[in-house]
Amino acid sequence: MEGHEKKEGIDRKDEVDGRDREELFSKAVRAGKRTYFFDVKSTRRGDYYLTLTESKKRFSRDGKFHFEKHKIFLYKEDFDKFMDGLTETIEYIKTNQVDFIDEELPASAEVTDSVELDEFEEKNFS
Repeated sequence: MEGHEKKEGIDRKDEVDGRDREELFSKAVRAGKRTYFFDVKSTRRGDYYLTLTESKKRFSRDGKFHFEKHKIFLYKEDFDKFMDGLTETIEYIKTNQVDFIDEELPASAEVTDSVELDEFEEKNFS
């Protein structure tokens, strides 16, 4: 990516130790009023890290808008622990929140999809 880009109020380059860190990969996930950005960047030593950014469009009283953003920097040595904690937390919510609805996977699709996955694995990984 060349230049200095802005998407949804997110400065697409981070400044770390006085140097710009260009994105190597970016994935935007729109979720209602929020957008989440998953950006892969590289340290000076060539190690990849992930920035997770939540962006929300906010309006002031005069009608002008700005983007409120929150960032988390996640380094490769923490990926596994982060994923373990995130997975455990999401499973807790799915199991314990009575009115939780998994919008992406209807209940009727669970059995069919798992059978198709088993068949796919047998064909492609056996």
